[in-house]
Amino acid sequence: MEFHQLRYFCAVAKSASFTRAAERLGISQPSLSQQIGRLEKNIGAPLFVRLGRTVRLTAYGEALLPSALNIIKEISETESALANLQEGMRGVLRVGAIPTIMPYMLAPRIHSFCEAFPEVDIQLSERITTRLVEDVQNGQLDMAILSLPIRNPDIVCSELFREPLFLAVAASHPLTSKSAISLKDLGAERMLLLREGHCFRENVMTACTRANAEVQSIFETDQLGSIFPLVASGYGITLIPAMAAMAAAGCVLVPLQQGSVRRVGYIRARRHFVSKPMREFVHWLKGISGR
Repeated sequence: MEFHQLRYFCAVAKSASFTRAAERLGISQPSLSQQIGRLEKNIGAPLFVRLGRTVRLTAYGEALLPSALNIIKEISETESALANLQEGMRGVLRVGAIPTIMPYMLAPRIHSFCEAFPEVDIQLSERITTRLVEDVQNGQLDMAILSLPIRNPDIVCSELFREPLFLAVAASHPLTSKSAISLKDLGAERMLLLREGHCFRENVMTACTRANAEVQSIFETDQLGSIFPLVASGYGITLIPAMAAMAAAGCVLVPLQQGSVRRVGYIRARRHFVSKPMREFVHWLKGISGR
């Protein structure tokens, strides 16, 4: 039984799919299936029941999963502790971010951290909030940047900043004449939203609920980048975070009277050892957040 086989096993168990697990791990599906097959051979029993494109755990798989997750977490924490004892700034730092933060906050600026700390191997991943929390909790990520709050006893949350939300409309839309808009006055406007599971969707729905605004969703997607051209064409309207304003080409942004905001911060596992690379990355994050 090898460590990488346990890591692959946990990925398949979480994804309930060999295809999705292979994509997440960055390996081919045949290689993943081969390693799981070797693990099952070593154990002497099947770990998964194949159900078409999905899989579920057998009794043996359910018995193995808690121990496998603990092993992965312990090894991750040990690696971080050992890396912290080395001289200088080196090691692996695994950072996740939600899709409404990665392209607008991290991606344009990450080169500055890499240039300052060339011996830190920073590995980035983009996931929805629930996946990020699971990966941090299980030790597959060292930290994640997302919308707060996160209520989980195993997770430590730290706020970085708060940013306003804006209403995005087409240049020809009548609302462009407003200096500010109340969400409750949107009436039957056609709203374009992110799909369920995205925490920014929850930010939007919370803002609308507080304003007693009825939202008519006509289009849902996983990327704000798909929404912007639709808004610019006049197909509908949406709410966006301030950091995405530069990417909203062709859209006019109208402030909200209620001053709705989202809280942006980072999370880490409460038990996770805080390494030197993580401390420096947090310091860097606070620097770019202030700007």
